[in-house]
Parts: sequence; structure tokens; C-alpha cells
Amino acid sequence: MFSQALRFVTILLEVIILFNLLIVVHEIGHFLAARWRGLFIEGFGVWFGKPVWKKTVNGVQYSLGSIPFGGFVKLPQLAPMDVIEGKADLDRATLPPISALDKIIVAIAGPIFSLLLALFFAAIVWVVGHPVAESDMTTTIGYVERDGPAAKGGLLPGDKILEVDGRPVSRFFGMNKSVTWAIVRSEEETIPFKIERAAQVLTLNVTPIKSETRGWQRKSTRQVMMYPAETAIIEKVQPDTPAAAAQLRHGDVLTGFNGRPIWSPVALVDFISTHGNETVTLQVSRGGQSINVPVQPRILPNEKTPRIGISWDSSGKM
Repeated sequence: MFSQALRFVTILLEVIILFNLLIVVHEIGHFLAARWRGLFIEGFGVWFGKPVWKKTVNGVQYSLGSIPFGGFVKLPQLAPMDVIEGKADLDRATLPPISALDKIIVAIAGPIFSLLLALFFAAIVWVVGHPVAESDMTTTIGYVERDGPAAKGGLLPGDKILEVDGRPVSRFFGMNKSVTWAIVRSEEETIPFKIERAAQVLTLNVTPIKSETRGWQRKSTRQVMMYPAETAIIEKVQPDTPAAAAQLRHGDVLTGFNGRPIWSPVALVDFISTHGNETVTLQVSRGGQSINVPVQPRILPNEKTPRIGISWDSSGKM
């Protein structure tokens, strides 16, 4: 509960910081354009509300407000703020008029600076990169639902998908050369899957399905009921559970169970849900060593199906 609250607060702070940064950069654009075009600048402020700090430099009052949202630049020749802040001491009638071109330049400078900020962050992501889950980028099948279209078509966990419906694929999710998008775009009754299995290239035909939806729901898309491969890494072991009793740890990598390889954590979850009264032997990689860990699932408090009490690291290896 505490971790969820902390995560919520962290996300909220991130949103506030990014929102303020966007607004301040936007207002800086107006400010610099106004300086360039010779407009009278009454003030520039970060945040609203009663100022907690202010200082006048070269006729411009800079301030920091008490309400941590947004910012503003006072340009009486462009947009008087009497309605918001009350009557100002400045007699705006004494200010020289400005041209339409000046108004246009100052007005569009804010959006231009916002765009430049977005391009700046995009360049950082392009150079540094961004976190990508292993399951997003693989084309290897991790789990096939029992009696689903993929299972009926002969697809198996560990199969590497090369093409879907004649289209080469390089990732599982997304809209560019992805397995899911090729399935959605397919139109024929069956979808040919070109796969690599045990150094052999095979083509298997799968008949997709569409889940039934009600009139007010969004129409479903074609599905074959399979999931991408994902390294089974333990993120957390819940206390007072079979996993804790078996001394499983954060960071343990499950390479298999009951002597067979595991391509996705979903496979273990599914096995336990249907074999909850059986002891399952996990093959665990820890510190460069491989160990066998027997675990007896059980129904945990407030649960309806057997579990062993672990949560998975969804980021995988990447």
C-alpha cells in the first residue's frame, strides 16, 4: 500500500514538474520575442498566486508565485491582465502602439519554444535511448493459450516468428513490422505464420478469432491468443508464502520448471492454476549457478486460486 502511494506521489510530482517546465519555456518564448521587438514588458513570473519573491530589474518585475503551476509574462501592449490581477499602476494609454507583425511574432514565439522543447527531449531519447521491454522487441513466442487459435494451428512456445501473413516482422507489439499489427491487418480466413523451430523454417496456418463485444464497446480485433517470450525474473517475493519458504529471492531467473524450459512467466502461472496440489520444481539461475527449488503452491489469504507468492519483473533483460 505504501509503495503504491509513493509511486502515485512520484508520478504526480513528475507531471507537475514537466507541466511547469513546458509552461515556463512557452512564456520565455513570448518574453524573448517581446524583448526583440521592443515591446514594453511589465513583468515575468514563474507560478501564480501571491509572490513569495520578486525583484525589478531594468523595469521588469520578476517574481516567484506561491501556487506551483504555470507562469506568465505581462505584455500590456498585447494582452492587458487587469481582469485577472486588478488595475495596474501603469497607464497603458501612454505606451506606443505595436504593429500587427509584432503581435504575430510575439504570439507564435511561445508555441515555437514549446516545439523546440519537445524536439530537445526527442533528441535526448534518440541519442540516449529509452527503456524497452524484452517482450516488446522479440518475435519469439512465450506462451500459447490452450485450445486457442495459435495452439490449434500448431504454434509452440519457443517458435521464432519470421513472417505473418507474408509480412516480415521484427517485434511483437507496435505498428511497424510487428506480429500483432500484421495479425490485425490480415484479411483472409487463415493467417500464414512463417516460423523458425529447431533450425527449421515452417509455415503454419492459423485461424484467428474476434472476441464478442456489446454495442457500446469498441469492436475487437483479430487475435490468435499467444504471448511474447519474456525472461522470468522475480521482482518480489511476498512474505509468508511458499516462495518465501523456498527462499526464492529478488533477481532470481527462472529458466524452467519440472524439467522443461520456460519462455514466459505466464506458463508457470497457468501450470500452477491447474496443478495447484502438485509440488513444482523450479530451475533457478542465481549468481551464475543453476539450482532446483521445489515449491508447493497453496491458496493464499483472500485468493481463490493456488499461488506461490511472487511478482515478476515485466521489463525483462533489456
